[in-house]
Amino acid sequence: MRGGAVPGDPTGQTRRRGAALEEAILRAAVDELAESGYAGLTMDKVAARAGTNKNAIYRRWPHRLALGIAAYRRMTTSVPLPDTGDLREDVLELLRGANRHWSSPLGAILRELLAAAGGAAEFLGQLQDQSGDAVAAPWLTVLGRAIARGQAAPEALRPRVATVAVVLLRNEFVVRGVPTAPDDVLVEIVDEVYLPLVRRHGPVPGR
Repeated sequence: MRGGAVPGDPTGQTRRRGAALEEAILRAAVDELAESGYAGLTMDKVAARAGTNKNAIYRRWPHRLALGIAAYRRMTTSVPLPDTGDLREDVLELLRGANRHWSSPLGAILRELLAAAGGAAEFLGQLQDQSGDAVAAPWLTVLGRAIARGQAAPEALRPRVATVAVVLLRNEFVVRGVPTAPDDVLVEIVDEVYLPLVRRHGPVPGR
């Protein structure tokens, strides 16, 4: 009966295992997140949508938050990096993209997940893969190109330096309690903090 219909199952569903079952669960979780956000995500709903049982989900994701993070990561997609030939324009475009994302439906889900994670290192680490290290990659790429053009100091090519602008943007969200910032704030971050820092690389703010 391997791979066939489950005996006695009135729905006639095919038993899925391994990667096929995991994919079905993730697709179901993605759909639930998109429709109801993290607050509306339940193991029961995901199991019903995926055509499986909760035990199959718990074996892979022992906590609802872990499943929510996995589904969120599936929902995010990479976007082409700006490459205008000018560091200021590239950084502004990256920052504007981050601003748009944070205020988008996906950004709302990320904020829910961060709030649910609280101080739990395990879950914060999983979110860091998505919102921390993964965010550093495009900033390092853009800064690396600028260094090759002679627009920034080679010593600035470090994750903590490269991501200063987006960290300051997130601080705006936290301090002001709103999921977006005016464009003049983005320009100020780039012109008064980021560019002076990477062009004559000095101590990183906050260190």
